[in-house]
Amino acid sequence: MHVKKGDKVKVITGKDSGKEGTVLEAYPKKERVLVEGVNMVRKHSKPSQENPQGGILNQEGSVHVSNVMPIDPKTGEPTRVGYEVRDGKKVRIAKKSGEPLDK
Repeated sequence: MHVKKGDKVKVITGKDSGKEGTVLEAYPKKERVLVEGVNMVRKHSKPSQENPQGGILNQEGSVHVSNVMPIDPKTGEPTRVGYEVRDGKKVRIAKKSGEPLDK
């Protein structure tokens, strides 16, 4: 997958197109990601120990990984991802600027 937990991404298609957020979780086997503030869904919850009232909660739903692009650290625009071997490690790089996406 071209995105990881903690990446700043921009949604490029769908109802939340144009929104930016941080990847909260990544599910590589399902090819989906949870992005902060994107694809908000309403979840009905029963009363429980931590939520004695119960009710309807708003939370993020997953989006397909093909609908998001990482944000280039240099230009601040969405970019495609390339891979290079630097110092014996495989590193993700931004195609627009050549900057590494991994810290």
